[in-house]
Amino acid sequence: MIVVTGAAGFIGSCMVSKLNREGFNEVVAVDDFSREDKNKNLEGKKLTAKVDREEFGKWLDENQRMVEFIIHLGARTDTTEFDVEVFDHLNLNYTKMVWNKCIEYGIPLIYASSAATYGLGEHGYEDSHDSIPKLKPLNPYGDSKNDFDKWALQQEEKPMYWIGVKFFNVYGPNEYHKGRMASVIWHTYNQIQKTGAMKLFQSHNPEYKDGEQMRDFVYVKDVVEVLFYHMTNRKLSGIYNLGSGKARTFLDLAKNTFRAIDKEPDISFIPTPEDIRDKYQYFTEAPMQKTFDKGYDKKLHTLEEGIEDYVKNYLVTGDYY
Repeated sequence: MIVVTGAAGFIGSCMVSKLNREGFNEVVAVDDFSREDKNKNLEGKKLTAKVDREEFGKWLDENQRMVEFIIHLGARTDTTEFDVEVFDHLNLNYTKMVWNKCIEYGIPLIYASSAATYGLGEHGYEDSHDSIPKLKPLNPYGDSKNDFDKWALQQEEKPMYWIGVKFFNVYGPNEYHKGRMASVIWHTYNQIQKTGAMKLFQSHNPEYKDGEQMRDFVYVKDVVEVLFYHMTNRKLSGIYNLGSGKARTFLDLAKNTFRAIDKEPDISFIPTPEDIRDKYQYFTEAPMQKTFDKGYDKKLHTLEEGIEDYVKNYLVTGDYY
């Protein structure tokens, strides 16, 4: 069986769907299942069991012989949360526990890192292990992910096969529950439905005009394809980027969302909230050559292709992946 932690969340539930589509029906979902809006992400999916995240360590001790692979996507991902203890528990120490049990029981592991580890990008965005100790994330979330990456690389003993994945700006179906932390595409679509217009954040950096802040937006369907490739091609352990490989502006994103519902763009700008203003990444882009060198050869969605599919086949219909 395959274990997916964070299985009721955005990327986790899409990963469960990908596994089911590939014929993996013995999937164990690990999460905090107390939110009904998140649980909708798992409706109709084939699962062997649901395990509360706080019980997972004990469950794994009892069931490890049946576990073929762990895909650890569960984490606190709120970049506006500044309680370090929350991240120490849910991101850093919890992932150490999963890592150590994978070593003890001989289980291969994929875990979620983040592009938030790159901070302002002063050391670039190459997924080289040499750069990781130098990185300066901008918030406790990014720190927790980078702290684990550094810790993992320092360990003499590692799982039999392990992959850390630095997710860039992921968007797509099953993020309905994420609220403020949902993608700007989700927010744009919903603002258009309510007001007919979209308000983007102003730039507070003189090097970027309003709306021309740039991020690497990657479609969740590409994300789960790459994760599945890492799961089934068990060579070259290490930490890898996962993005589209191409930075695009927020204006591009908003205009394409309007286009997907056949509306003329109506875009204005508001100040970036002060609680995130000095922690804001103005540019991210994921070099993907390391993944391609490993053998991954599927074409990634362009921003235009991903937004069209997401809006027309999910946001408009309310469907899940």
